[in-house]
Amino acid sequence: MKKRYKNFEKEYKVKFKDGLSIIISMIKEKSKNAKPKNKYQIPVNSLNKNDLENMDDYSVVRFGHSTLLYKIENEFILTDPVFSNRASPFSFMGPKRFHDNPIEIEELPFIQSVIISHDHYDHLDKNSIKKLKNKVGTFYTTLEVGRHLMKFGVPRRNIVELDWWNSKKKDNIEFICTPAQHFSGRTLLDRDRTLWSSWVIKAPKGKFYFGADGGYFKGFKEISFNYGPFDMTFLEVGAYNKKWRDIHMMPEDSIQAHKDLKGNVLFPIHNGTFDLSLHAWDEPFERVHKLAVKNNIDIRFPIMGEIISLLEYSPTKTWWK
Repeated sequence: MKKRYKNFEKEYKVKFKDGLSIIISMIKEKSKNAKPKNKYQIPVNSLNKNDLENMDDYSVVRFGHSTLLYKIENEFILTDPVFSNRASPFSFMGPKRFHDNPIEIEELPFIQSVIISHDHYDHLDKNSIKKLKNKVGTFYTTLEVGRHLMKFGVPRRNIVELDWWNSKKKDNIEFICTPAQHFSGRTLLDRDRTLWSSWVIKAPKGKFYFGADGGYFKGFKEISFNYGPFDMTFLEVGAYNKKWRDIHMMPEDSIQAHKDLKGNVLFPIHNGTFDLSLHAWDEPFERVHKLAVKNNIDIRFPIMGEIISLLEYSPTKTWWK
């Protein structure tokens, strides 16, 4: 029997009654503003290949949800690439994108490295990988996720699978696979058969934490002890609810995680692109902004497609207002 992976702090199990409760909540408690009235409520800065190639070194741009493009040491690093219209195994149903992509895959320059945090559909998108596979140097991911990538056409030689606390260095950049409090699975039959993680990107001029997806756990302090402090943390603030707090942080948890990580600047992700919870689409931005002000935390809210510095001050707007 194939191995099932587990969280080291708290195992996530959903009993039948819990699943039923979530379904009922989705029907009865769903915010009327779970989705924007139209795609124009979310501003997007359209980009082309030339814009990306001219990005300053040590900068980042968000394409949506958890899809980020970093330029570090003059190399491009793409995280959890989801460019499809839906975060779903189906093209006709499932969470639909709120906004246009700032750029399409065909326009992207060569990407030296892609990070895949885990195999959920809003982080690992089959169609995006198929389009990307010939313009990527190396895919860095967790144990057993490589078999998905190979099914999508990625050559085995271009895949690096890592366990928690393992790392791989490429040129001047070190990719470190770090724990996360989450789970995995793409069907009803493959629950926790692949590993999930967060990632540390360690470069000569800075250290950056890509949290991807997960609940609050004591692992943040351990990650900080081993690799912190961080110049910028990219933490999940969205798709949360108290019913599944073990695997998705509430805004208050994200603020605490940023403190635990000893982050300098907080960049909230996992929001503004897909409807994956009960809250209003703009609630994550508003709540984490208020908490950041209260806790005197430097926070960034670039619009989709807006390029900002990873190391220098880049003022951004509360655009959702």
